[in-house]
Amino acid sequence: MKLAANLIVFAAVLLIVAAALLYTQQRRMIFPAPADYPAAPPPGFRIVRTQTDDGLRLAAFYRPADEGKTTILFFHGNGDNLSGALQAVRGPAAAGYGLMLVEYRGYGGNPGSPSEAGLYRDGAAAMRWLAAAGVDPAEVVVVGNSIGSGPATEIALRNDVAALVLVSGLSSLPDVVAETMPVVPRALVRDRFDNAAKLACVRAPVFLMHGDADTLVTPANLERLKRARPDATVVLVAGVGHELAYTVAAQAILVGWINGNIAARP
Repeated sequence: MKLAANLIVFAAVLLIVAAALLYTQQRRMIFPAPADYPAAPPPGFRIVRTQTDDGLRLAAFYRPADEGKTTILFFHGNGDNLSGALQAVRGPAAAGYGLMLVEYRGYGGNPGSPSEAGLYRDGAAAMRWLAAAGVDPAEVVVVGNSIGSGPATEIALRNDVAALVLVSGLSSLPDVVAETMPVVPRALVRDRFDNAAKLACVRAPVFLMHGDADTLVTPANLERLKRARPDATVVLVAGVGHELAYTVAAQAILVGWINGNIAARP
């Protein structure tokens, strides 16, 4: 009996230690910033510096819109950087849209450490920079890929933007963790990115695009987002996984939707 009791205590201690490690170290897994990043922007883009309200100066890539075009504010995924973001906006760039590619704190040589609240601050800093550059929020289409759907939704919630587009978007981070790591209690997930809870309050039109073969952020997330925003335009792309944003087809769909639904600048 004493041995059994000791084993129970030992197992309980192990669980407590494991939970503590998961809680304190999870951001290393959630935000695996790539070590490499572009040293210089490609032709047509320039490096700009945004200022967050907690004192960070962050590098971002920007190119102005062609005459009569809106500007896309793009938030990349958690394992990506500006190099990947550039690949995900080739179609909009070729179509002449303005592009502001946000780089997060702790990514791409930027100072700071990423977190949910931090990414929201980074997005707000990008919006302030655009406003100072003469780009009104009503001329901005906010696009978020994967975990970038979190700051994209928050920014669209706070501002009267032209539209919100979520590509491979999360309904919430605890939802994704529950599907990929069901042994992890939802309460231990520190960063929530609860997009589904916010979508109904976003005043702008919403466009949701997802791949039906996505095993990382499954189409169940899309279904929850659809329920939260029944008037959203929804496209489920057959045979494509979590790489959806980088495909030529997805970018063509995005450009077509913006062209058909968002009024051009005068």
